[in-house]
Amino acid sequence: MRVLVQRVKEASVKSGDYYRSVQRGLLLLVGVHELSTERDAEVLADKLVKSRIFEDDAGKMNLSVQDIEGEILSISQFTLYADVKKGNRPSFTKAMEPGKAEHLYQYFNGQLKNKGIAVEQGCFGEMMDIALINEGPVTIMYESKDGKLI
Repeated sequence: MRVLVQRVKEASVKSGDYYRSVQRGLLLLVGVHELSTERDAEVLADKLVKSRIFEDDAGKMNLSVQDIEGEILSISQFTLYADVKKGNRPSFTKAMEPGKAEHLYQYFNGQLKNKGIAVEQGCFGEMMDIALINEGPVTIMYESKDGKLI
C-alpha cells in the first residue's frame, strides 16, 4: 500500500455535486497494491498521524497532524501502482481490483478517524477534480508491504 502525502494549507475534492474540503493538514493520495492487507493500512495510518512534518515555532519539522489538530483529505489513487516499463501506456495490473481496494481504502480511512483525526474523502473510483495549496512544499511517499513500512 502506498500513500503519497502532501502538507497543505487547504485542499478540496469535487466530483459532480460532491464536494469536500479541508484546511491545514494533509492531502493523502492512497494506492492499494494487489497484495495489500488491513495490517498495511493500520501501519500506515499509525505512521501518518505521528509523522512530524509540520514546523514548530522554531521552524523545525517537529509537529504531527495530531499536534496541530489538522485535517486530512484522503483520495483513492490506483495510478500510484502504474508500471511504465513497457510501451507508452501505463499498466495498472499491480493495483488491487476495485471492489477489494475500496474496502481497504475505507478501512484505512477508518483507522485515521479512530485516531481522532478529521478525515474527508474523495469518491472512490470516480473522476475527481482535486485542488490544493501545498505548504512548503512537503511531499513524502509512505509505503507498507507485509505489514511493515518499506
